[in-house]
Amino acid sequence: MSKTVLLFSGQGAQKVGMGKDFAESSATCADMAAKADEVLGFPLSQIMFEGPAEELTKTSRCQPALYLHGLMALALIREKRPQLEPLAAAGLSLGEFTAHAAADTFSFEQGLELVGKRGTFMQEACDATEGSMAALIGGDEDKVRELAAEADVDVANYNAPGQIVLSGSMTGIDKAIGLAKSFGIRRAIKLNVAGAYHSRLMQSAQDKLAAELSTIELAVPSIPVICNYEASPVSEAPAIRAMLEKQVTGSVRWTASIQKLIEMGHTNFLELGPGKVIAGLAAKINKEAVVHSVEDMESLEKVLEKLAEN
Repeated sequence: MSKTVLLFSGQGAQKVGMGKDFAESSATCADMAAKADEVLGFPLSQIMFEGPAEELTKTSRCQPALYLHGLMALALIREKRPQLEPLAAAGLSLGEFTAHAAADTFSFEQGLELVGKRGTFMQEACDATEGSMAALIGGDEDKVRELAAEADVDVANYNAPGQIVLSGSMTGIDKAIGLAKSFGIRRAIKLNVAGAYHSRLMQSAQDKLAAELSTIELAVPSIPVICNYEASPVSEAPAIRAMLEKQVTGSVRWTASIQKLIEMGHTNFLELGPGKVIAGLAAKINKEAVVHSVEDMESLEKVLEKLAEN
């Protein structure tokens, strides 16, 4: 278990109190939280630890919060279990940036600035458009794509077999929900989100992020990082930039990403983030996947026991 793949959470996993016990238990994590507040210019750690939930839920807040939380968890594990050997990394949407920071593609601070700006750009795009999203349960991928085309919306997330998310205009999403059963989809649920993430309505955010990425020097990742957009490893700077840009409006191919990692011979995974969303998805994608989730000190201690068994 010391040899494992790192998986990082995406937007929606955040919750008030996240990371507080990490910072209280580790000087390294406390320093990371203080550094994040300094780099971003607002009290991110206070919002994470104390809320309010409405503030933490804002796209411009929850994205850097999840980035910081994931890297604090990793720092703590490395502190307590130096023999940890990550073999690869991936992250759900926003989590792809955390994965790159874990792989030293860019520094903690550079990634934090990028993620902070990404969240702000996406929030601006949400405010400027009238978008929505819907989760489709029990649908065939081809039929979901046909439905998306019919309703003139985009496929945002291929999260797991039978769990796909559409994104687009409010009118288009309402139409898709109305037509879902006729396309063989068991349930269509409108999501309570600020806008149409991973759709063409995020184009302004993608353009602004591309400009930011062009100014940053990227290193070759120290371990393979699987990108969301193509569900394949990326190592060269131009490809990394392109993938991080394109995932803002493109589909998150999470099912294919986990399948790719398993094809590469990996079945042991470490989920770093609040909740156990990724573990739940992985179980639906492939029964071979063994995912240990770390969200707080209690779960971290349990994972450390597992690591010690090997």
